[in-house]
Amino acid sequence: MTESAAEDWPEPPLAGTEAEAVLGALERQRATLAWKTSGLDADGLRATVGASSVTLGGLLKHLAHVEDSHFARLWLGAPVGAPWNTVDWDNDPDWAYRTAAEDTPDRLRTLWRESAARSRAVVEEALSAGGGLDQLGAYVTRSGERPNLRRILLDLVEEYARHVGHADLIRESVDGLTGEDPG
Repeated sequence: MTESAAEDWPEPPLAGTEAEAVLGALERQRATLAWKTSGLDADGLRATVGASSVTLGGLLKHLAHVEDSHFARLWLGAPVGAPWNTVDWDNDPDWAYRTAAEDTPDRLRTLWRESAARSRAVVEEALSAGGGLDQLGAYVTRSGERPNLRRILLDLVEEYARHVGHADLIRESVDGLTGEDPG
């Protein structure tokens, strides 16, 4: 998704189940990020605001990593796949932000869309198996706790909400686009 019409804008249900509300909130954040990064060329995706080095392209790449790592590591207990598995995160924690300028806009958007699609598929499979949001992920903390699906999804909502705020400021500085949805 790169552009959205107002009638297609995802809204969480007003009186849905807990899972529908959480997933609806996450989809709204994903759609806002897609909209805030749509229609821009490489220069637009490389723009920064003030002293920050955060770019819209960097946000796409970072959130693609967050999507993949949350579900691979926390839910499935599996290693994160390419390209994330080749990064020395301890020595280069800002790799996704730093290297985004080397990627084309199409590559960044594809990377993010594919990561979000993988996340959606994992969640759909988990919810179809029953157990709702209380199901526990495979990751085990040092104290023996495991995150439930609710916590993983809410962490994603929080991550997107914070970064969509950054995207608002950056996009406005690029071409004046403001607002919360294209409607």
